Amino acid sequence: MNAQVLTKQDKIIANPNCSTIQMVLVLNPLHKKYTIKRVVVSTYQSVTGTGVKAVTQLTNERNNVEGEMAYKYKIDKNAIPHIDNFLENGYTKEEMKMVHETKKIIGDDSIKVTATCVRIPVMGGHSESVNIEFENDFDINEVKKILKEAPGIVVQDDIDNFIYPMPLTAHDKDETFVGRIRRDETQPNTLNCWIVSDNLRKGAATNAVQIAEYLIEKNLL
Repeated sequence: MNAQVLTKQDKIIANPNCSTIQMVLVLNPLHKKYTIKRVVVSTYQSVTGTGVKAVTQLTNERNNVEGEMAYKYKIDKNAIPHIDNFLENGYTKEEMKMVHETKKIIGDDSIKVTATCVRIPVMGGHSESVNIEFENDFDINEVKKILKEAPGIVVQDDIDNFIYPMPLTAHDKDETFVGRIRRDETQPNTLNCWIVSDNLRKGAATNAVQIAEYLIEKNLL
């Protein structure tokens, strides 16, 4: 979404944090239309984001097998509000990555972002509950239309038929899924939504491949 900043002089290109990638894909087209003031995000992140050691820990715990621990605590049947190291401000590095990277990728330092990142016993796929405050009011149907037309996003928002994004159905897919799109009734110009993506695909490998494809397409290598 911000590939236009790349030049032939760029020899090292950062692939953003997996939890940031899926969120900014949804935020960016809405920011262009309504102008985002503030974002409050809570993440529910898969153990695959930690790596094979965490996957093994979860598997062992589910099979009552003693083994090496990737986390300080059990992860099965648990939720750990601690991803990466804690900083002096009380937030973790993962949470502050979401703050700084969102502003950088969208290209607007005025956007206020606050995050709480939680590890849950899921094998693949990060989920996020996102509350977005805009400068301008919006129409829910227009929001859905904007997101349906945005590249890389699939809208799954049919509560009558119990259709909404889940890590189970997002697993092994390259798209980012968004649903539970609804107005925050507690304050003006504010939207709630639920965003899910496979953190190893769009959150990492697929995104890196897409960067490479863009470089080749634009003859930037």
